[in-house]
Amino acid sequence: MVDGYALVAIDMQEVFRRPDSGWFVPRYDEAARRIGQLIPLFGDRVVLTRFVSPDEPVGAWAGYYRRFPFAVLPEHDPLYRLSGDFATSSCPVVTMTTFGKWGPDLAAAIPDGHGVVLTGVSTDCCVLATALAAADAGMQVKVVADACAGVTDTDHQRALDAMALFSPLIEITTTADVQRELAD
Repeated sequence: MVDGYALVAIDMQEVFRRPDSGWFVPRYDEAARRIGQLIPLFGDRVVLTRFVSPDEPVGAWAGYYRRFPFAVLPEHDPLYRLSGDFATSSCPVVTMTTFGKWGPDLAAAIPDGHGVVLTGVSTDCCVLATALAAADAGMQVKVVADACAGVTDTDHQRALDAMALFSPLIEITTTADVQRELAD
Protein backbone atom coordinates (compact mmCIF):
# COMPACT_ATOMS: atom_id res chain seq x y z
CA MET A 1 0.00 0.00 0.00
CA VAL A 2 1.48 3.39 -0.93
CA ASP A 3 -0.53 5.43 1.57
CA GLY A 4 2.34 4.79 4.02
CA TYR A 5 4.81 6.35 1.59
CA ALA A 6 6.09 9.78 0.64
CA LEU A 7 6.74 10.71 -3.00
CA VAL A 8 10.23 11.95 -3.88
CA ALA A 9 10.78 13.63 -7.27
CA ILE A 10 14.51 13.51 -7.89
CA ASP A 11 16.27 16.33 -9.73
CA MET A 12 13.53 17.60 -12.03
CA GLN A 13 15.76 20.45 -13.16
CA GLU A 14 16.55 22.40 -16.29
CA VAL A 15 20.04 20.86 -16.56
CA PHE A 16 18.38 17.50 -17.30
CA ARG A 17 15.45 18.84 -19.35
CA ARG A 18 17.27 21.07 -21.84
CA PRO A 19 18.56 19.41 -25.03
CA ASP A 20 21.51 21.83 -25.14
CA SER A 21 22.75 20.60 -21.74
CA GLY A 22 25.55 18.07 -21.44
CA TRP A 23 23.30 16.12 -19.05
CA PHE A 24 20.14 16.06 -21.20
CA VAL A 25 17.76 13.17 -20.40
CA PRO A 26 15.70 12.50 -23.58
CA ARG A 27 12.58 11.14 -21.82
CA TYR A 28 12.57 13.85 -19.15
CA ASP A 29 9.21 15.29 -20.26
CA GLU A 30 7.54 11.85 -20.15
CA ALA A 31 8.76 11.28 -16.60
CA ALA A 32 7.68 14.81 -15.61
CA ARG A 33 4.13 14.20 -16.89
CA ARG A 34 3.82 11.00 -14.88
CA ILE A 35 5.24 12.62 -11.74
CA GLY A 36 2.69 15.39 -12.24
CA GLN A 37 -0.05 12.74 -12.18
CA LEU A 38 1.28 11.33 -8.89
CA ILE A 39 1.96 14.51 -6.90
CA PRO A 40 -1.70 15.32 -6.11
CA LEU A 41 -2.23 11.78 -4.81
CA PHE A 42 0.38 12.19 -2.08
CA GLY A 43 -0.87 15.49 -0.62
CA ASP A 44 1.71 16.95 1.75
CA ARG A 45 3.92 13.86 1.49
CA VAL A 46 5.94 15.11 -1.54
CA VAL A 47 9.59 16.15 -1.50
CA LEU A 48 11.62 17.50 -4.42
CA THR A 49 15.39 17.24 -4.72
CA ARG A 50 18.01 19.25 -6.61
CA PHE A 51 21.52 18.42 -7.68
CA VAL A 52 24.03 21.28 -7.67
CA SER A 53 27.77 21.41 -8.12
CA PRO A 54 29.97 22.12 -5.13
CA ASP A 55 31.64 25.53 -4.99
CA GLU A 56 35.05 23.83 -5.08
CA PRO A 57 35.02 20.21 -6.28
CA VAL A 58 37.47 18.08 -4.28
CA GLY A 59 38.62 14.49 -4.37
CA ALA A 60 37.13 12.37 -7.15
CA TRP A 61 34.60 15.15 -7.80
CA ALA A 62 37.45 17.35 -9.12
CA GLY A 63 38.07 14.83 -11.92
CA TYR A 64 34.36 14.45 -12.54
CA TYR A 65 33.91 18.18 -13.08
CA ARG A 66 36.97 18.34 -15.34
CA ARG A 67 34.92 16.02 -17.59
CA PHE A 68 31.76 18.16 -17.18
CA PRO A 69 33.06 21.73 -16.72
CA PHE A 70 29.79 23.26 -18.00
CA ALA A 71 28.14 22.11 -14.75
CA VAL A 72 30.39 24.00 -12.33
CA LEU A 73 27.90 26.76 -11.65
CA PRO A 74 26.51 28.67 -8.70
CA GLU A 75 23.64 26.92 -6.95
CA HIS A 76 21.10 29.45 -8.26
CA ASP A 77 22.17 29.28 -11.91
CA PRO A 78 19.18 28.82 -14.27
CA LEU A 79 20.46 25.36 -15.27
CA TYR A 80 20.04 24.16 -11.68
CA ARG A 81 16.51 25.54 -11.28
CA LEU A 82 13.61 23.15 -10.92
CA SER A 83 11.67 23.11 -14.18
CA GLY A 84 8.02 23.62 -15.08
CA ASP A 85 5.47 22.99 -12.34
CA PHE A 86 8.22 21.74 -10.04
CA ALA A 87 9.62 25.29 -9.89
CA THR A 88 6.36 26.70 -8.53
CA SER A 89 5.62 23.88 -6.13
CA SER A 90 5.31 24.54 -2.42
CA CYS A 91 6.85 21.14 -1.63
CA PRO A 92 10.01 21.01 0.46
CA VAL A 93 13.22 20.89 -1.60
CA VAL A 94 16.39 19.05 -0.59
CA THR A 95 19.47 20.36 -2.41
CA MET A 96 22.68 18.30 -2.43
CA THR A 97 26.01 18.14 -4.27
CA THR A 98 25.90 14.34 -4.46
CA PHE A 99 24.19 11.92 -6.83
CA GLY A 100 22.42 10.11 -4.03
CA LYS A 101 19.90 12.29 -2.24
CA TRP A 102 19.29 10.01 0.72
CA GLY A 103 20.74 11.48 3.89
CA PRO A 104 19.70 13.40 6.99
CA ASP A 105 17.95 16.22 5.09
CA LEU A 106 15.78 13.96 2.94
CA ALA A 107 15.13 11.57 5.84
CA ALA A 108 13.92 14.53 7.94
CA ALA A 109 11.49 15.53 5.16
CA ILE A 110 9.83 12.08 5.12
CA PRO A 111 7.07 11.55 7.70
CA ASP A 112 8.00 9.08 10.43
CA GLY A 113 7.14 5.51 9.59
CA HIS A 114 6.79 6.17 5.86
CA GLY A 115 8.66 4.56 2.99
CA VAL A 116 9.61 6.40 -0.19
CA VAL A 117 8.25 6.28 -3.72
CA LEU A 118 11.07 7.47 -5.97
CA THR A 119 10.61 9.19 -9.33
CA GLY A 120 12.79 11.47 -11.43
CA VAL A 121 16.07 11.59 -13.30
CA SER A 122 18.26 10.07 -14.09
CA THR A 123 17.39 6.48 -13.34
CA ASP A 124 20.96 5.38 -14.01
CA CYS A 125 22.53 7.92 -11.66
CA CYS A 126 20.70 9.92 -8.99
CA VAL A 127 17.63 7.66 -8.72
CA LEU A 128 19.81 4.54 -8.44
CA ALA A 129 22.14 6.13 -5.87
CA THR A 130 19.20 7.39 -3.80
CA ALA A 131 17.34 4.08 -3.89
CA LEU A 132 20.34 2.04 -2.77
CA ALA A 133 21.24 4.44 0.06
CA ALA A 134 17.62 4.63 1.28
CA ALA A 135 17.30 0.84 1.23
CA ASP A 136 20.59 0.52 3.11
CA ALA A 137 19.21 2.91 5.72
CA GLY A 138 16.24 0.59 6.21
CA MET A 139 13.65 2.51 4.20
CA GLN A 140 11.06 0.64 2.16
CA VAL A 141 11.60 1.91 -1.40
CA LYS A 142 9.36 1.83 -4.47
CA VAL A 143 10.80 3.07 -7.77
CA VAL A 144 8.19 4.14 -10.33
CA ALA A 145 9.82 2.91 -13.55
CA ASP A 146 7.73 4.98 -15.98
CA ALA A 147 8.04 8.12 -13.85
CA CYS A 148 11.83 7.95 -14.14
CA ALA A 149 14.05 8.50 -17.16
CA GLY A 150 17.62 7.57 -17.93
CA VAL A 151 20.29 8.97 -20.17
CA THR A 152 19.34 6.21 -22.63
CA ASP A 153 16.53 3.65 -22.60
CA THR A 154 19.14 0.90 -22.20
CA ASP A 155 20.77 2.62 -19.21
CA HIS A 156 17.33 3.25 -17.68
CA GLN A 157 16.47 -0.45 -17.92
CA ARG A 158 19.86 -1.58 -16.63
CA ALA A 159 19.43 0.64 -13.56
CA LEU A 160 15.92 -0.71 -12.95
CA ASP A 161 17.24 -4.27 -13.29
CA ALA A 162 20.03 -3.55 -10.79
CA MET A 163 17.59 -2.04 -8.27
CA ALA A 164 15.22 -5.00 -8.69
CA LEU A 165 18.02 -7.22 -7.36
CA PHE A 166 17.46 -5.57 -3.97
CA SER A 167 13.89 -6.86 -3.62
CA PRO A 168 12.10 -6.81 -1.22
CA LEU A 169 13.92 -3.66 0.00
CA ILE A 170 13.36 -2.01 -3.38
CA GLU A 171 10.26 -2.67 -5.46
CA ILE A 172 9.94 -1.58 -9.10
CA THR A 173 6.42 -0.39 -9.90
CA THR A 174 4.51 1.79 -12.40
CA THR A 175 2.46 4.97 -12.28
CA ALA A 176 -0.73 2.97 -12.92
CA ASP A 177 0.06 0.58 -10.06
CA VAL A 178 0.68 3.46 -7.63
CA GLN A 179 -2.55 5.16 -8.72
CA ARG A 180 -4.45 1.88 -8.28
CA GLU A 181 -2.96 1.31 -4.80
CA LEU A 182 -3.92 4.81 -3.68
CA ALA A 183 -7.47 4.37 -5.05
CA ASP A 184 -8.01 1.16 -3.04
